Amino acid sequence: MTIIVTGGAGFIGGNFIHYHLKAHPEDRVVCIDKLTYAGNLSTLAPVKDNRNFRFYKLDICDREGVYKLFEEEKPDAVINFAAESHVDRSIENPEIFLQTNIIGTATMMDACRKYGNIRYHQVSTDEVYGDLPLDRPDLFFTEETPIHTSSPYSSSKAGADLLVLAYHRTYGLPVTISRCSNNYGPYHFPEKLIPLMIANCLNDKPLPVYGEGLNVRDWLYVEDHCKAIDLIVRKGRIGEVYNVGGHNEMKNIDIVKLIIKELGKDETLITYVTDRKGHDLRYAIDPTKIHNELGWLPETKFADGIKKTIRWYLDNKSWWEEIISGEYQNYYDKMYSNR
Repeated sequence: MTIIVTGGAGFIGGNFIHYHLKAHPEDRVVCIDKLTYAGNLSTLAPVKDNRNFRFYKLDICDREGVYKLFEEEKPDAVINFAAESHVDRSIENPEIFLQTNIIGTATMMDACRKYGNIRYHQVSTDEVYGDLPLDRPDLFFTEETPIHTSSPYSSSKAGADLLVLAYHRTYGLPVTISRCSNNYGPYHFPEKLIPLMIANCLNDKPLPVYGEGLNVRDWLYVEDHCKAIDLIVRKGRIGEVYNVGGHNEMKNIDIVKLIIKELGKDETLITYVTDRKGHDLRYAIDPTKIHNELGWLPETKFADGIKKTIRWYLDNKSWWEEIISGEYQNYYDKMYSNR
């Protein structure tokens, strides 16, 4: 089997490539990535010499380049991780999110149609459902929850999801969609909450927390997510959406304090900053469908996963120090210095 993985130099896509080459050594994995600020070739360094791995620097919106790639590689399946994904960045500049997340998705599906009705999987997000109230812990997102977006990012992902389902209904393209909760683990770009707090803690820098830090997220260890996607691609029902959740709901402030404790630092590092515009209160996914149909359950408890994640950042300082020394630092200063 030859699988095209888009956005494979990013966080979840990169972890999926590592997982897939180990779990299915007989498969070929073809990675395409535009290598924007969040794409990092060093994430793929451990697999670059694997004979069943190939990398192409390519924008998924580049129709001519994508078609040429399909002609050369003749894929059996496409898994689309490629996306602009940071909410704050989407508020600053919505257009690039519409371009990559919607037009790019259409381009990849058009290639799948053109070259043999190829199996297509869309990696989406629980953010397309909007948010849940903090005082209703009994409520969860299911696959039947109406789409109700809050940011340009989540709107662009919702638009892509609707397009994927329309391609299935209109053209018969064999598609599936997975909507996951917040991922964490190795190779996570350091503008996101957990790696940002780890990096700042290690450097004794302020830990910027939005509002009072009471927003709740459901956390999923990235390898558990990779296993779920693999199952959906191989055994999932065509035309279906599957929610992938971690059963690990945590307040942002509690995660920050846990990281501080693990690293032996002081809570005086916490700095509360002006809350994000339209900040969603709570995400919580019900993964009953994927469990009942495919037997998937998250394997990693948050207490274990966060320790493994912190250990990885301690052992791989060169990976993230190289990132925060460059363009990211300018963005970081802009986002947090005056809040």
